[in-house]
Amino acid sequence: MLKGVILAGGHGIRLHPLTKVTSKHLLPVGNEPMVFHSVKQLTTAGITDILIVTNPQYVGDFANVLGGGKDFGCEFTYRVQEEAKGIAHALALAEGFASGGRIVVLLGDNIFETSIQQAVNDFQAQQQGARVLLKQVSDPERYGVATLNGSYIVAIEEKPKHPKSDYAVVGVYFYDASVFDIIRTVEPSARGEYEITAVNNAYIQRGELEYGLVQGKWVDAGTFDSLTEAHQILLNSSDWQ
Repeated sequence: MLKGVILAGGHGIRLHPLTKVTSKHLLPVGNEPMVFHSVKQLTTAGITDILIVTNPQYVGDFANVLGGGKDFGCEFTYRVQEEAKGIAHALALAEGFASGGRIVVLLGDNIFETSIQQAVNDFQAQQQGARVLLKQVSDPERYGVATLNGSYIVAIEEKPKHPKSDYAVVGVYFYDASVFDIIRTVEPSARGEYEITAVNNAYIQRGELEYGLVQGKWVDAGTFDSLTEAHQILLNSSDWQ
C-alpha cells in the first residue's frame, strides 16, 4: 500500500514576521491552513497513512491543527527533523514509517490547481524506481530542470544559467523502497545539506526515474507574492471547492 509523506520543516524566513508565530505550512491559503492542501492531495488519491515531518519548534502546532487524522479520514504520524539539513535528510526520517513499501512525498508549501490522482495511478503501475512531477515554466533557471528521453528523465540540473529545457521539477516525488539506501550514500552539498536532487540523480544513473506532467497551475508558496498566488489558485480551482 502506498503511503504519503508531507515534508513541512523549514522556518519560512522569507515570510517573517508571520512565521515568527507559526510554521508557514499552517498559514491560511484558500481559507484553510496550507498543509490541508497536501493532506487532501493524498487522501483524494486514496492515500490515508500519512507522515508529517516538521521541526521541533512547530510539531505541537501541527498536532493541534491536524490531530490524529480522524477529521480527514486518514491517520497521521509525526516525526521531528532536529536540524535543517535538507529535504533528503528529512525524508530519511520516514524509513520506519515506510516499512519497506513505496511512498509519495509532497513538499508542504507546493500548491497545485489540480489533483495528483493520475500521477499516483501512474506510479502504482510502474514496476520499480522513482517518478517526479514536472511543470513547464517560463523561468526554468530558477528551478531544477529536467532533460527528457522518452518517458524517462536523463539529467536534472539545478538552477542552470542556460537551461536545456523548460521542465521544472516540482515538489512531488514517488519512490520505491530503495530510496533509503540511496539517501545513505548521499554526501552533503556545498551548503551542507542532503539534497533531494542527489537522490533523484541516483535513480537517473540506474535508468529508473520516470516523470509526469503537472496540469494546471502550480506555485511554491514560500514568499508573500507566491502565498497570495497560492490563495487565488485554491479559491478558483474546481478541484478543491
